[in-house]
Formats: sequence, C-alpha cells, structure tokens
Amino acid sequence: QVDLFEHGGGQVQAGGSLRLSCSASGRTESSLAMGWFRQAPGQDQQLVARITWADGTSYADSVKGRFTISGSNTDNKVYLQMDSLKPEDTGVYYCAAAYSTSNWYSTASDYGYWGQGTQVTVSS
Repeated sequence: QVDLFEHGGGQVQAGGSLRLSCSASGRTESSLAMGWFRQAPGQDQQLVARITWADGTSYADSVKGRFTISGSNTDNKVYLQMDSLKPEDTGVYYCAAAYSTSNWYSTASDYGYWGQGTQVTVSS
C-alpha cells in the first residue's frame, strides 16, 4: 500500500504561479514514475506531466514551457511548478505513482496509486 499526500493547491489569478508537492510513503522501494493528472469539471483525467526516474520528464502540450515537474526518487517526492497559469488550467490535480513497468506512463491506468487531489482555480 502506498499513500500519497498532496499540498499546494489554491486560487490564483491568470498569469500567477502555484507549486504543488506530493510525497509517497508506505513502500521501501522507489517508484518507477510519478505524475500529475488534472481533471476539469465534466472531463476525464488528463496527464499534465510525469517524471520517470530512468528517462526524465514529459509534459502535455498545453503546459509545455509553463509547468516544470521535478522530484527525487530517493525520498519519493514530486513537485509541479506552475507558472503563467491560465483559466483553462483550472481543475483538480492528482498526484500518481507507478511501481509497475510501462512503456510511457502516459495514461491513468499506468499508475497504481493516487493522492486525494488538490483544487487549482485560475481566475481571469
């Protein structure tokens, strides 16, 4: 069992910044990847960014150049720095961790453990 704890959501005006953090606990071995997903009202979860400790980072096209994912596999923590926020970035952001191998870690089914979600609201 793995527990994920997220912090850092909130409300900000367009153009502002927020930093999300997530820590995983419960297993001694490191995860293989960690990611951030966003779910807007009435929409499915979408991958925003992910980091695989072996290969690096990947981002959704809509956030490239504005968001930065970083973290450490030694203490199973991941962060999402969100700059130049837009109203369309609004949604519930979920941290996810993968302990099983996958080709891309690009879909929700690639991740076995999830945080409770944190609300991000960007006003225009």
